[in-house]
Amino acid sequence: MSKKQPANAPAPAAAPTAALPGRLTAAAALTALEGLALAGLGIYMLFVGIAGDPDSPQQAETGGLTLLALAALPLVAARGLRLGRRWSRGPALITQLMALPVAWTLYSTGGAVIAAAVALAVAAVAVVALLVNPTATEALGIGPGEQAR
Repeated sequence: MSKKQPANAPAPAAAPTAALPGRLTAAAALTALEGLALAGLGIYMLFVGIAGDPDSPQQAETGGLTLLALAALPLVAARGLRLGRRWSRGPALITQLMALPVAWTLYSTGGAVIAAAVALAVAAVAVVALLVNPTATEALGIGPGEQAR
């Protein structure tokens, strides 16, 4: 007698996964927000380059495409963090380390972008603090012995 299940039988339930710590979820949310902001700015620049009247349409279009490509890194990292993937910590940290000089440059220009610079710097420092926290590293499966490899 065969032990095959009928085709319409429900699949066995997957093993429940452990809930991610709030720190990891917050880091994923902030990283995704940064990625969405980059993507939005890229779409805006691309739209202005195509439909608007910029000084240099080619430069606006290239800048927009570049920002869209750069937005992929934090968005993929945020997805990985949300799923608890070990590899996602590196790209998320790299994104934050790249954001700090950008925040400084925005702050140095002065004017209305100072608020954006401060928000970006605070978000970047917060995500770094959240990702190096022992609770987050444990949830990602990174331990003291694992970092040396």
